[in-house]
Amino acid sequence: MKRLLALAAAAFISLPLTPAIAQEAQPGTPGAGDPYFPDQGNGGYDAGHYDLTLGYDPGPDRLAGVARISARATQALSRFDLDLVSTLSVRSVTLDGRPATFSQSGSELVITPRSTLPAGRDFSVIVQYDGKPEHVVDPDGSMDGWIRTNDGVFNANEPQGAMTWYPGNHHMTDKATYRFTVTVPRSRVAVANGDLVSKVTKDERTTYVWNSREPMASYLVTVSIGKFQLTDTRVGGYRVITAVDSKLADSAKNFAERHAPVLDYFSSLFGPYPFSSTGGIADDAPEVGYALESQSRPIYPHVPSESLLAHELAHQWFGDSVTPTLWRDIWLNEGFATYAQWLWADKQGTRTVQSSFDAAYARAADDEFWQTPPADPGGPANLFHDPVYDRGAMTLHALRRTVGDESFFKILRTWASEHKYGNADTAAFIALSERVSGKQLDALFDAWLFKPGKPSL
Repeated sequence: MKRLLALAAAAFISLPLTPAIAQEAQPGTPGAGDPYFPDQGNGGYDAGHYDLTLGYDPGPDRLAGVARISARATQALSRFDLDLVSTLSVRSVTLDGRPATFSQSGSELVITPRSTLPAGRDFSVIVQYDGKPEHVVDPDGSMDGWIRTNDGVFNANEPQGAMTWYPGNHHMTDKATYRFTVTVPRSRVAVANGDLVSKVTKDERTTYVWNSREPMASYLVTVSIGKFQLTDTRVGGYRVITAVDSKLADSAKNFAERHAPVLDYFSSLFGPYPFSSTGGIADDAPEVGYALESQSRPIYPHVPSESLLAHELAHQWFGDSVTPTLWRDIWLNEGFATYAQWLWADKQGTRTVQSSFDAAYARAADDEFWQTPPADPGGPANLFHDPVYDRGAMTLHALRRTVGDESFFKILRTWASEHKYGNADTAAFIALSERVSGKQLDALFDAWLFKPGKPSL
């Protein structure tokens, strides 16, 4: 969820590998081809794993990092790019253990190997870098990336913040596994995605190691640092790891226990929870203004309400496990998570799904809300506006009313299982809906997703 809490078609796809002798070496493209963020991501290779070793001290606000990236060339490469802002200084780059030539320009780290990387070749890059990280400001005016707080870092990376603190192929279509080794002053706690592997204190510094075994898009990565109370426990059938800002401790005493009932209900509707652990980070960061569904560990700028908790946990299926191929398809994240909020409120008996739909539909026909089609909101400044969330959720309810509950929930479960840990787009969801329901649904999706104007019921 990136929408302000106060307001509470071709993606880059790796081509089949062809023999290196049939290809002339070319530079990898400096972007993945997303029309909303053309420079985001890179072509010519797929990243498979990131091993990030970070040292950070909130006092001087300096980050020292070593990124070890395992990847595979998808074409014969004469050079390739990683996304990293130039405010961080790269000290060295090695490729398969040998020094490589590199340069930095804007948000691109350009690496030239000593010899061509053939298509299909596995390779390893090690980047040593340091500096003072700075957040970016998104087209909608919100902060993104390495966001300083009074005691550390609120690290939320959607849609373009990952490049502010580590090098990588930062488009959502290049998912990878991660391992984080983070050293901070012993008065601070470093929290990341996945499972806590170890915590070792030596002298005045503590090193935390986290392991994220399931593939993850880089906009869902977090390493958040602060004066947190860290808990790692079992609740129901889940490993729940939470970090709560010490200032919020009194209002978050049951934070971990709140996860299991929501996950149990969503699992009954969408299929098994897709990750090895769950939990969240509740930071005292009111200036941020939004929460984010960081994979397995959403981050909140305060203790979340029931509605917000349900929204971010629903994203673990819709957005995290199944991720769009293009940013314009973000309704597949936000519309689905908003509808899950409606389902959870109905389950609790506080508001029926139909009442939530009716309240959203009550907007006047000339309201600006109806002028933004959710399936292509018109540009990056509109990605996290109300139509993507609410009109996206209304699309799902209109689909449910058309195909019936049995087909509707089968569609959601099939979507989550068939695209688990992968990427998919709006066309794939429409095709699945028609396949499962046996109905022709072009008119429904055209009215609710693609056309401006208030659809008739």
